[in-house]
Amino acid sequence: MASKGTAHGLDLAREKMRQAGVDEVAIDTFAHYYRLLEHGETGMIAEDTIDPLDMESLADVDVPEDVAAEAIRHTAVIKLNGGLGTSMGMERAKSLLCVRRGLSFLDIIARQVLHLRKEYDATLPLLFMNSFRTSADTMEALARYDDLAVDGLPLEFLQNKEPKLLAADLMPAAYPKNPDLEWCPPGHGDIYTALRGTGLLARLLDAGYRYVFVSNSDNLGAVPDAKVAGWFAQSGAPFAIEAVRRTPSDRKGGHFARRKADGRIVLRESAQTLDADKEALADLDRHVFTSTNNLWFDVQAMVDALDARGGILGLPLIRNVKHLDPSDPSTPEVIQVETAMGAAIEVFEGARTIEVGRDRFVPVKTTDDLLVLRSDVYDLGKDFVLDQASDGVPFVQLDGDFYKLVGDFDKRFPEGAPSLREAGALTVKGDWTFGKGVRVVGEVALRSSSAQRIEGGTVLDDRDADA
Repeated sequence: MASKGTAHGLDLAREKMRQAGVDEVAIDTFAHYYRLLEHGETGMIAEDTIDPLDMESLADVDVPEDVAAEAIRHTAVIKLNGGLGTSMGMERAKSLLCVRRGLSFLDIIARQVLHLRKEYDATLPLLFMNSFRTSADTMEALARYDDLAVDGLPLEFLQNKEPKLLAADLMPAAYPKNPDLEWCPPGHGDIYTALRGTGLLARLLDAGYRYVFVSNSDNLGAVPDAKVAGWFAQSGAPFAIEAVRRTPSDRKGGHFARRKADGRIVLRESAQTLDADKEALADLDRHVFTSTNNLWFDVQAMVDALDARGGILGLPLIRNVKHLDPSDPSTPEVIQVETAMGAAIEVFEGARTIEVGRDRFVPVKTTDDLLVLRSDVYDLGKDFVLDQASDGVPFVQLDGDFYKLVGDFDKRFPEGAPSLREAGALTVKGDWTFGKGVRVVGEVALRSSSAQRIEGGTVLDDRDADA
């Protein structure tokens, strides 16, 4: 039973959202999760309730060229673009980061889509789900592409926002010193709520689009590939997610599994894993596949599912506990109610997964990832698709004290990234600046207690280069 306090808390939260102009569909969705919190829902998925999941591989699938071409002509593309890259010291959309040849994530995404339109004579509309913080910068950057927008569809729509709730009593948090910190995004599972609330889902259906491909803007491997579109069309599935084999760097991340109770595929995030099950989560031999966050859905199936559920898809709750001001641990603990868009896989009967190559999963979450992307590990072709030019992707770990923030990172690679095509690993401890044309071969570790410079043209090979 809900207490009077929490019922009052929901009323206050609803009114706060209305005053801020939040869409009614989003308010109803938030109320759904609020009630789950009231009843003690944690969103946890216990290990003894799931089995490991195996799946087919895209490499083994036969997709006729005409099927692929037809599928991509009926596909719309959505990029999640709400992130600011604050963990890397950015205050603008992360997708504005320069990646290759003076091009940002946004530039490369736009050019990938424009190339595919010509190749397949496809409309292939591109939409960005922005946040209030990324909208202006993103739209300004895209203004140079006159032919990017598709008639009848916007280039962007905005994700919703919701109030943070005090962990003590589920009342909406107040922070007059910085009212922005009273709000949080609802996680990328909000995409379905936002598509419905803006009317975009209905508009896509009316315009004849049958499939939607969704991915993160910081993953340049997530090209709206015709073969994958063709596989999805052939499968007849209402919903699908591309998966990759987990590596040691994915031990703490989410994975796919099959729920014992009903046989549905589930995506278990680390935040939904009990402490007692952390060892099973990290077992790469047991849980083999992780999500790329590249997903496909049938537009009619999504409309039908939302209609049947009163606009609330009912994704599993993620209960995220943080401090009201994340940079100030003295501020009260708050609950951020979140959902993951990939978790929609358990909503749909007949949903599918497919294993794809690691080349479709090149996310940039840290400057370690950014260094690999800026290096020669990948070539950028005329189609603006990343082609892996090395046998494997090297493991890079840079000293957080000197490289975590993009500004500091750029200062230490003033003439570009070193060659990593022959590298197995690069570990940097201390403050090192790299000259032009440095090559890393094999596994290299640099350590120093004082600032050091590696001169241009230096070849760093399998050795521990202590200074």
